Amino acid sequence: MTELVKLALETAVPAIWVEGEVSNFHRHTSGHLYFTLKDARSQLRAVMFSFAARKTAFDLKDGLKVVCRGRLNVYEPRGEYQIIVELVEPKGKGALQLAFEQLKEKLRAEGLFDATRKKPLPLRPRTIGIVTSPRGAAIADILRILERRYARLRIVIYPVKVQGEGAAEEIVEGIDLLGSMGGIDVMIVGRGGGSIEDLWAFNEEKVARAISRSPVPVISAVGHEVDFTIADFVADIRASTPSAAAEMVIEKEEAFAERIAALGERAARAVKYSLRGTEGRVAALAGHRVFEGFRVRLLNIGQRVDDLESRAGKVLRTGKQALAERRASTALSAERLQNLVTSRLRALGARWESLSVGLHAHSPLSILGKGYTLCWKEDGFRLLRAPGEVAPGEGVVVSFARGELACEVRRVDAERTIESRLEKEGS
Repeated sequence: MTELVKLALETAVPAIWVEGEVSNFHRHTSGHLYFTLKDARSQLRAVMFSFAARKTAFDLKDGLKVVCRGRLNVYEPRGEYQIIVELVEPKGKGALQLAFEQLKEKLRAEGLFDATRKKPLPLRPRTIGIVTSPRGAAIADILRILERRYARLRIVIYPVKVQGEGAAEEIVEGIDLLGSMGGIDVMIVGRGGGSIEDLWAFNEEKVARAISRSPVPVISAVGHEVDFTIADFVADIRASTPSAAAEMVIEKEEAFAERIAALGERAARAVKYSLRGTEGRVAALAGHRVFEGFRVRLLNIGQRVDDLESRAGKVLRTGKQALAERRASTALSAERLQNLVTSRLRALGARWESLSVGLHAHSPLSILGKGYTLCWKEDGFRLLRAPGEVAPGEGVVVSFARGELACEVRRVDAERTIESRLEKEGS
């Protein structure tokens, strides 16, 4: 029977629109949405499968009045009929507008719009990061302003899609990359004007959270002055247009320079007025009769200084004369000492020469030069003074003035003298 009802109902009733209030809303872990549509007289169960739910820009919740398009279906296990929702729109306002308001309220409750978490713009930015389309009007306007104002800025552009599928993901990637690369002083995120659909990437939660976590101050510059996006509320500062964002960056530095110049002028004027006032007070005090006694004392001190200067000159001249006399006496003594030392050195030199001659005459080397020799034990360290100090067969070394002989003792005659040898050679 249920199958017959299912076939008849699903065949007879085409796609329909149903208006009602959402109740008993439940989001399953599978991503499917289950809820009931009701009014004052009746109610109808509804299911929205995940593939359709993902296309819904806003969040369903109890009490929300909606208009659903779908087709009737009989759920056989319970024998109940229901509507399979393919499209849902909020009653009275657009889906995107409702989604905008829902996300805005959610992020506000989390504190992402609080002024206390807003980062100030740097006083003297040197590098500006820009996340936008490389071919859009926004980048052209920003560069035109910077060129016209001769801003001394380094510009880093991260090109992204600013609308359509995948735009939000690219914007998030650009914000995260520029925020983490280091050296970026301030960041502009935005695009030119358009419809709410065109600007929707800047209303997505992922973009809002990327701006919130950026360590670099972010200027939101989306659309025209009348356009507001979630990015505007989360950013550290909102610019009405991309051109206004560029002006903000430059004006911050110009305001800083003007403030420094103004402070310098104020300081110079303050010092000037202070000096004038001091000069007047000093002049007034100097003319007061209280200081007349001091003036006389100063004149007396000056006279005393002149007197001391004269005395010092006389002492200096006397000292110079005594110093000259002492220098002459010192020179004479030095000359006498030099003559004495020279004479003593000559006597010592003559004595040294005499001793050298005597020493040379008694030197073993001089004796060897006359034809005599020295005889050593074979080890070369002990001089032989008598024949009995060696035995036959031992080695000896005989030294001449030049050269040596290594000899072996064949015979030892301790009684024979040099005189007997000379007598034998004479006979």
